[in-house]
Amino acid sequence: MSYIRIWVHLVFGTKNRETVLTTEIREKVMAHIAYNARVKGIFIDCLGGYTEHLHCLFSLGADQSIAKISNLIKGESSYWVNTNKIIRTKFEWADEYYAASISESQVDVERHYIAYQEEHHRKRSYTEECEEFLKKYRFKELG
Repeated sequence: MSYIRIWVHLVFGTKNRETVLTTEIREKVMAHIAYNARVKGIFIDCLGGYTEHLHCLFSLGADQSIAKISNLIKGESSYWVNTNKIIRTKFEWADEYYAASISESQVDVERHYIAYQEEHHRKRSYTEECEEFLKKYRFKELG
């Protein structure tokens, strides 16, 4: 048996950054994502977010990739939202996402950050958070 522990912090937003994820809707969507992930063998440690985006801390399995997990989570959850008419208009996630590996020593810090997204966004917009994420993980230096 292989033992793998690769933590990933994934951030993805709604298409056009539409602010449709009210607290009630966001809770339903996150509960569904967590349930669906368990069914598909995806280990999600925690989820959190705000009106136009979600954060997901998960651990990769031996045969999983970030792209595959992102597509499964986003594709299935948007299908579920639309099929169940959770939102009055057509719901879509944006194509892009942000993902970074997290060291085992930083997992608790990431959990806290994800758990307090509503509080965090009283001070910073999602756009500012994205810029901060890109800077923190030095994405702009790569390309």
